[in-house]
Amino acid sequence: MKRIVALEILQNHRVRLRFADGAAGEVDFSRHAGKGVFAPLADEAFFRRAALGDQGRTLTWPGELDFCADALWLQVTGKTAQELFPDRREGRGAYAHA
Repeated sequence: MKRIVALEILQNHRVRLRFADGAAGEVDFSRHAGKGVFAPLADEAFFRRAALGDQGRTLTWPGELDFCADALWLQVTGKTAQELFPDRREGRGAYAHA
C-alpha cells in the first residue's frame, strides 16, 4: 500500500507527488476536470484545495472527492497493478502466503 508524503499543486490541473518509497512525478487531472463527480475540479480555485488525506493514502478535495494513492503511484511510475500487488496474480488473495 503506497503513501503520498508530499504534494505540490501545479498549473493546468496537475500535481506533483512524492511517495514514501521515493517515487515522484506529476499527475494530470485535466481529463477528469468538469466530468461527472469530478466536475468541481474544473474550478482552478477548488482544484488548489487538494490535500493529503488518510495519512497519505489518498489525494483528496472537499466533498469526499479523492483518488487512491496506489492508483496515483501506478500513474507516476508507469508500473502495472500486477507489479504493485504481485500476490494477486493467478487468483491468489492479496495476503496469501505460498
